Amino acid sequence: QVQLVESGGGLVQPGGSLRLSCAASGLLFRFYTMGWYRQAPGKQRELVAGIDRGGNTNYAASVKGRFTISRDNAKNTIFLQMNSLKPEDTAVYYCNANMGGANYWGQGTQVTVSS
Repeated sequence: QVQLVESGGGLVQPGGSLRLSCAASGLLFRFYTMGWYRQAPGKQRELVAGIDRGGNTNYAASVKGRFTISRDNAKNTIFLQMNSLKPEDTAVYYCNANMGGANYWGQGTQVTVSS
């Protein structure tokens, strides 16, 4: 049974930082492309950042230079370091694991950026 468990969300002031984690189990983690998505109220879910099995990364234009995705294959975990947070970053952040036809989601963690 595949499980993706996110943690690290919360309330932060504009300009602040948060670090999200996603612990995966039940899958051959090192072979999966992993990603962070987010969904704000009334909006579609969007890709924030992705990292493939080779460690190559990609970012949404809105977060490039502020967010950093990384993975630790020894711990079956990915991270999202979020700096210089803005109110428009407020959303539920979801972890995703994808390999071919296999696609899995975590339950999400709320990030709220507000003063």
